[in-house]
Amino acid sequence: MDAQKATLHFKADRIEALLMRHKLAVFVRGGVVSPRFITFQLIPQPGVKVARITALDEEIALALGARAVRVFRKGSLIHVEVPREQTEPIRLIPLCESLGDLPPYTAVLGLDESGVPLLLRVDAADVVHMLVAGTTGSGKTALARTILASLARFNAPDSLRMVLIDPKGRGFRPLGDLPHVTATVVDERAAARKLARIVALMEERDRAGSSRPLLVVAVDELADLLQSGGKPVEVALARLAQRGREAGIHLLACTQRPTASLIGNMKANFPARLVGAVAGTDEARYASGMAGSGAEKLEGAGDFLLIVRGEPIRFQAAWFGLEDVGKVVAASSPAASGGLRSELGERIL
Repeated sequence: MDAQKATLHFKADRIEALLMRHKLAVFVRGGVVSPRFITFQLIPQPGVKVARITALDEEIALALGARAVRVFRKGSLIHVEVPREQTEPIRLIPLCESLGDLPPYTAVLGLDESGVPLLLRVDAADVVHMLVAGTTGSGKTALARTILASLARFNAPDSLRMVLIDPKGRGFRPLGDLPHVTATVVDERAAARKLARIVALMEERDRAGSSRPLLVVAVDELADLLQSGGKPVEVALARLAQRGREAGIHLLACTQRPTASLIGNMKANFPARLVGAVAGTDEARYASGMAGSGAEKLEGAGDFLLIVRGEPIRFQAAWFGLEDVGKVVAASSPAASGGLRSELGERIL
């Protein structure tokens, strides 16, 4: 038995022994080793209450020498996710190259808890608009860049356009060279004007029965933009969120403050949530739209939950670095954008 297997067996024995001391008859069936976590699969004996196991998460973490663990039920099994001590980043470009062709408008998120690539079809009925939430250091803006870059990697500029609203002028700056980007907006007043033009475009497309090319409107620091832009920004975003899908317009919004007021107003408009590390259980509930998601125990640095239809999937986000921009530009058919003008009036760069 090699050292890794011996360690896994040792930790499985510790979990069983701890639960046995609490008079919980539970058997560790096996586990899955992913790039960032080891997930143990537990089979409780009849009569064992799940709540009693999940309530022992701190004791399990202490027994395993981990900072924290996440304990949750999935199907007929109880899962215990334990962070690995040494991890390696998942790079977006090699991951994309390993996938071959993808369906149109499909974003690459990273690897799920079993090490399988996790994809998200932006124009699917249960996705439509995406909210990325997490504190500083969670990797929310990096994940948004990964989503946008992977969309650009697999879709030509004449079928996919992007408008980037970046009030701080830093989050989306690396994507400015992508031929899909028709505009990057860093001023709050300019953002209000741009959103108004996108609403007008939506209405024109509705009248014409048009929904292509697909337009992704990405907003970094949504809460700040709503606060500084006031009612015009709020109304424009609400209209796009409510009616954008039929016109092929989709929102990707990031926020580090998933408050009750912000999420409450936007809850019905963002069916897909990508939740990183948050400050506590209240923020986890607001951001994920569900109780008991465990988002407050995420590790940060790209550790996320994808929540669609109320089902959480934990994944490690792929990393898109500055050095990778040129590779995406080269792979995204820049010749197709030559001389092409967007419906918003800007020339594709």
